[in-house]
Order: sequence, then structure tokens, then C-alpha cells
Amino acid sequence: MTPRRPSTFKSVLLAAFLAIGLRPAFPADPMETEQPSTTISDVHVFTIAADGSLTEDDETTLKANTSAGIGDIAQRYIWFDKSTSTVQITDAYSISADGTRHDVAPDQIREIQEPRSAGAPTFADGRLKAVIFPAVDAGSIVHLRFHKTVYKSVIPNEFDYFVEPSRGPVQSQTLVFDLPEGKPLYADTRGYQAMPPVTHNGRTRYEFTYRALHYGRVETGAVGYVQYGDRLMVSTFPDYKSFAASYRDAAIDPTANDPAIRNLAQSLTRNNAGPREKAATLYDWVRHNIRYVSLYLGQSAAVPHKAAQILANRYGDCKDYVALYGALLSAAGIENEPALIALGSVYTLPSVPGYGAAAINHIITWLPGLNMYADATASSVEFGYLPLAEMDRPALLIGDGTLTRTPSTQPLSRDVRLQIAVAPDGSAAFSSQVEDGGWSAGPERAILRHAAPQRRQQIADTRLRATGLRGTASLTASDLDATGTPVTTTLRGTIDDVVWPTGTTALPALTSLSGGIASQVENLLAERVRTQPFVCMSGNFNEVAQLGLPKTVRVTDLPVDLNLVDTFFTYSSRYVFDPATNTLQTERHLQANFGKQVCSPAEFAAMQPVLKRIERDTKSQIVVKSISMTN
Repeated sequence: MTPRRPSTFKSVLLAAFLAIGLRPAFPADPMETEQPSTTISDVHVFTIAADGSLTEDDETTLKANTSAGIGDIAQRYIWFDKSTSTVQITDAYSISADGTRHDVAPDQIREIQEPRSAGAPTFADGRLKAVIFPAVDAGSIVHLRFHKTVYKSVIPNEFDYFVEPSRGPVQSQTLVFDLPEGKPLYADTRGYQAMPPVTHNGRTRYEFTYRALHYGRVETGAVGYVQYGDRLMVSTFPDYKSFAASYRDAAIDPTANDPAIRNLAQSLTRNNAGPREKAATLYDWVRHNIRYVSLYLGQSAAVPHKAAQILANRYGDCKDYVALYGALLSAAGIENEPALIALGSVYTLPSVPGYGAAAINHIITWLPGLNMYADATASSVEFGYLPLAEMDRPALLIGDGTLTRTPSTQPLSRDVRLQIAVAPDGSAAFSSQVEDGGWSAGPERAILRHAAPQRRQQIADTRLRATGLRGTASLTASDLDATGTPVTTTLRGTIDDVVWPTGTTALPALTSLSGGIASQVENLLAERVRTQPFVCMSGNFNEVAQLGLPKTVRVTDLPVDLNLVDTFFTYSSRYVFDPATNTLQTERHLQANFGKQVCSPAEFAAMQPVLKRIERDTKSQIVVKSISMTN
């Protein structure tokens, strides 16, 4: 479910100001007005029936504080499923900075196709109502009120809703949920203030209010804001077990045993030796032959299409991938089960279940016999691995409603062999061979496999420039159609002005180009102080470099070897210079072992001194001087 921003009761006040010809003014915090835009008032009122159908009345007033905020407010989108919902715009206008009201004309309200449906007919019901406000400038206010009717619930007889702040100033936000008295609403709230429920005439009204004018900056590499910040999840489900059952019962598919599915599974796995090989073959077929239509789970009915239909159409969303892959696995005699997860940089779920952009929003496959998960929608990820956005996340198995977790770590290795030969004029020829193993091999293969020659050249140039070097480069790679093995890429070319022929030069003691140990450490040290949980990634990195210098220069300074052992890191570097050949051999080895994907600010403070020492070493320099200058 895409989070939506509620609306305003201040329309009455605005109308009063307009009636007497005065410009509306709302008191604002000075720090608030420094932000591009402000939510003045935002109100959502949901009236939910026993079968889960509902009406939603929204009223919103927004202000552009600066010219940068014009884009925030000048155009608003309302998502709906046209097969189950209708949206009526009941009031829409802007008030320019001079107090003039500009009504939104009928031709400034348009209905457009949800772009993520990607032209797939079975997903064409996803629509956007676009409201384009006229005469919006710095200081303008826009007002929008609409009525939405949902005739068919995403989950029959149930309701859930997730919202998180847009992280702009909010003067007033109210969410009201009106339900039948016998259908309680469960809530997990952080930052949103819950009012006491009120029951009257057989219905109960639940109200939540929110106000926040300032938000802390999201730190580089931090986990998703809702992991530690404000958010609200409401649901009529009392627990995750009942939530899992709702998906399980709706996903029953009589076409899963269709002859076309059985025949395909048997033909694909005919030469496979065992369950793992069969599961991998079927996984590769699905990820390479079914087009992914990216829609968050919960935006429309939480029911996959029939497996036979998915196979015939050759496209689907995450539910459909799981349904088809599961049917193929079952046809091959491999036990499997859907698993609902939160995709993204959020590593915990609310205490009450429901769909949402930072709650449950994706589904993958659990293979209990192989003790592993698989996500065939991740076309660049090879069998046996998960995308990083799905690692160390809660997973809800729909079979019995068990809450478990995806693996906290998975293998990652990067081995580099770098050679640089400097010519007497100061230029150099280089060759960088990188072997990526573990989960990173798949994405690297996918990037290069789908890159046209011009794009591959751009990749080569970018990787050279990212190291701070200028020159020329070309890129080659090992078999890009292979799976389950490391992938080797080789970058070759020339570098300009590595050594100044007349004078003193400080050369970087490189052991890799971009993406190596230096890059990993730099990413972790992107913040001087951390106050938010952040992503930390384990892996083994080994780099060996050989720098050949011309006889026209003399080495005057070399780095010193370093060995470090820490709770999270084992690091070593070694510098060996051969004066007979004027060659420097450099090695760096880093093993990062966090055992998880999320580290705390306290852990960052503990690891920072070691990281700084490693960073200092990766930035070591070799000082050389022209022999002509020493004579």
C-alpha cells in the first residue's frame, strides 16, 4: 500500500478569509518556513463496512514556502483501482501569494494509467487521478478535497492501513477510522497520538492525530526512517497468524496442476540430479522468461492470478511469480511455501499485521527441504541468494503463520589483481582483474549482460574516474551466461600523468580501482557521528597490486605494514619494494564480519577508530623523485 497523506478541516477558515477578501495567514515556525513546503492541515476519514468495503473522505491544505516547494504541491496524485474503486474530486483550488483564488478546471483533473503496470492488461486497472493546480508560486496554498469509494476490499471482510510522515513540516494531521462496533481496530503507533475510541449507534470511531515541524536528517547509509521514526499501522487482524491465513485461503489455485505447468517443469528438470538443481533450473526459467510488473503487494486484491494464466501471459507481479514458481516446484516434487516480507530498508514489522510501503509489501518463496528462500522477481540475483533488500528481514510463512527471518548474512567475496606499469614520460598502462563471488556475482553479470557496447564503455570510464584517475579503459568479462560461479571482469587501459617526470610525486598506493576495500571503508565512515541504525555488510576482500616504476625515478618514502584485529574487522596490509626492478608489491586483506545487516550507533562508535586506521592505510602514498632532480 502506498502511504497517503491526509487532509484539512481549515477549508472553512480559508473560505471565510476569501469571503471578506483577506489573504489567509497561518502562524508558522521560522524553522518550518525554511522547508520547501508545509502540510497545513491533512484529514482522512475512513468509514469501513463489515465486508471491508469503505468510503474515504480526504481534505488537504498544503503551502509552498519557497520556490523549491512548488513542485511538492502543484500536482497531486490519488491512486485507485478502477475495477473496485471510484474517486470524485469535490473541491480543488489554489490561493496565490497575493490571496487570489484559482479554481482547478475540469481539464486540469486527469485520469492516467499507473506507470508501473508496464502495459500489462491484467494490471491495467491501477489508475492515478492527477490534480494539476493553476497559478502556484512561492507562498501559494493548494486545497484538495476528494471522496473515494472502495467497493471491494483488498482483503475481504478486513481493513488495514499504514502511513508514515512525508518528513516535511506538518502543522496538523488527523486520521479517523469508523468501524462496526463488533470489528475492533488494532494499532501500532509511534509519534501518532491515539485518542480514546468512541462508540455510538453501533459503530466505533478511532482517531489519531499527528504534528511535527522538524525532522532530523537521515544519515548516509541509515536504515529506513520508519525503523526508528514515526509511523502508524492499523488493522482489523488481531495477529499475524490470522493475516497469513487470509492470504493462504485466497491463493488456492486449481490450475496449479495444469498439464502445461507439469509438462514444462518435467521438461526443464529432466537432466537435473536432485532437488536443489531442479529448483535452480526452474528459478532461472521463471526469472528470465516472466516479465516483472512492479506493484506493491496490498495496492490491489491480495490474490495472485492463476498459475496457468501467468504462464500463458508471461508476466506478473510478486504474487504471480510465487504462484507460478511454486506450481512448477510442486510439479517437480519440491516442497515450497509463500513467505510475506517487508521489502526495503526496514528490518522489523509493526506489532499488528497489514500491508504497507514499510510494512508487508512483498512475497517470496520458502523451500523448507533446501532450507532457503528464493525471489524469482530479482532477475539479477542467482539461485541460492537474496537481494540485499530482503536480507535479515521478518518473513511470515503463510502455511501456519509462523514469523521467522530471512538469513542475516550471505557469502560475499572480491578478489582484485591490479598491475600498473609507469613509463618514463609519467603515463602508465594498467590492468585490473576483479573476481566477484557470492551474492554480488549475479548483479555484476546482469549489468554487463544487458549493457550494449556503448553502455559497457561508459561503465569502464566511470570505474576509472571513480578512483580519481584520468585515462582510457576497456572492459571484458568472463562467461556472462554462467550461474553459480564467480564472475571475472578485466579493465585495461592507460592512465595519464601518474608520475611527474621532473619533480616529486606522491602516488596513491592503490590495490584496486573503485568498489574495493577503500570504497567499503569510505561508505562506513560517511558520517562522523551516527545517531541512527545503519546498514553494515559482511564480506571478504583481497587485493594485490604491482606498481612498476621507471628507472628515471627514485622511491623516497613507502607506507608501513599494518595488522589490525577488531570485533568486526580483520585487516592487514603489506608493502614490499624491490629496488632492483623498481617495483612495489602491495597487498591488502579485509574480512568484515558483522553477522547481521543492521549495526547500532554504539557499535559505530566502537568500530570507528579501527575504520579510520584502515582508511588512512588505504590512502597511503608512495613518494618518488625524478633522478634528474637528485643529481
